[in-house]
Amino acid sequence: MRRIVSALATLLCASAAMSLSGQTFTTVFSFDLTDGGLPFAGLVQGSDGNLYGTTQAGGTTLAGTTFKITAGGALTKLHTFCSQSGCADGDGPQSNLLQGSNGTFYGTTYSGGANDKGTVFKMTAKGKVTTLHSFAGSPTDGANPYAGLIQATNGDFYGTTGAGGAGPGAGAGAVFKMTPNGTLTTIYSFCTQTGCPDGEAPYAELVQASNGNLYGTTASGGAHFAGTIFEITPAGVLTTIYNFCSLSNCTDGIAPRSALIQGTDGELYGTTVSSAAPLSAGTVFKVTLKGALTTLYTFCAQTGCSDGKSPYAGLVQGTDGNFYGMTYIGGDEVNTSEGGGTLFKITPSGVLTTLKSFCSDSNCTDGVNPLGGVMQATNGDFYGMTTGGGAKSEGTVFSLSESLGAFVETQPTSGKVGAAVKILGTDLTGATSVSFNGTEAVFTVVSSSEISTTVPSGASTGKVKVVTPAGTLSSNISFRVP
Repeated sequence: MRRIVSALATLLCASAAMSLSGQTFTTVFSFDLTDGGLPFAGLVQGSDGNLYGTTQAGGTTLAGTTFKITAGGALTKLHTFCSQSGCADGDGPQSNLLQGSNGTFYGTTYSGGANDKGTVFKMTAKGKVTTLHSFAGSPTDGANPYAGLIQATNGDFYGTTGAGGAGPGAGAGAVFKMTPNGTLTTIYSFCTQTGCPDGEAPYAELVQASNGNLYGTTASGGAHFAGTIFEITPAGVLTTIYNFCSLSNCTDGIAPRSALIQGTDGELYGTTVSSAAPLSAGTVFKVTLKGALTTLYTFCAQTGCSDGKSPYAGLVQGTDGNFYGMTYIGGDEVNTSEGGGTLFKITPSGVLTTLKSFCSDSNCTDGVNPLGGVMQATNGDFYGMTTGGGAKSEGTVFSLSESLGAFVETQPTSGKVGAAVKILGTDLTGATSVSFNGTEAVFTVVSSSEISTTVPSGASTGKVKVVTPAGTLSSNISFRVP
């Protein structure tokens, strides 16, 4: 499987840095196919402080790669897919990696595997890949996963496939769970009822909300055939909580393709690719856990869609409380006919600021057409990738500094008293204190980027704080203690 957008093949790019109204945008790496190409996903920070990701093309077999990259841009290719007979190790990963609680990375490939329907794999930090499951595309198994995995508080992994399952034809997609030892079970198949009222084609990752249930989106199906938002229990009981295009002229959006996130206010936030005709530019929305949806912003509200168009990527909430995301096209049309996409910031109330228009440098030296989302590393900066651009037209890795400062994050983000927790950060050497909402914990500094600890007796839900020689670092979100 090769999903290469031909329009990207003519672009030429190189590393660049520029200041944008107080922000600093830097292209830190350009792919050249040998190390990967056309990254469709986002990045994740590992416990060693490096960033890890996938490309859906490139490598010696042109079937995609996994890699790690330092914040300064030194990239190491870890694995090239389709390097085993019959592509048993998978082909064309389009999803983010996930570092599990055991330190191992997990991911999916869109195709390849024993049935050429995609795989679930695990990978060591050094790049050794083991195929855990080959999808079959049968009524009891999914096919062609676009999204990566999440690890729920029960320790199991959950994910979606865009096809397969018990739905009609080749299937309309499924939700699955996988135990840590690799046993995979389909817990829900979409579109088993006439008209697909529960939705079809779940392309995005799930999110586990504070109530313990999982939430996700489908890109089509539902009451108005425009996609849905659903809630599903870890056991597989699904409830459709919102049908898109419920409002006149579909002003609430059409076709969500990105993962939801839960904000610090408890609400879910996400994007849709399209919206009301004739603009069809997409939206940013928030929705309660019960399904009450509010459209926060409709793209192409500015002349020439300078604010962006078609956000395939989801959002991340920064430590400043604002949300950050990207659009695939739109922005200032400097070197492309419809704009190379944007990087934006939006407040919880819906005030949007365009931080960057891609392909605004000569020959698109800053990259073009981002599909994956951005993430905030513990040094405070944001990182992401573009599918095109770079010195060899194969995509880039970029950073954006908003001068937000360093913080810590926990893996996992919730746990009972006594549960093991990793704290990731920057310059943690010499830490003198770790506390969970004010309750001191016993801890060990593993490295400058990792602390191991357990949830202390008496801990309650709240921020995790680490005192270091340079100052006190706080977690970006509250740690939940059930």
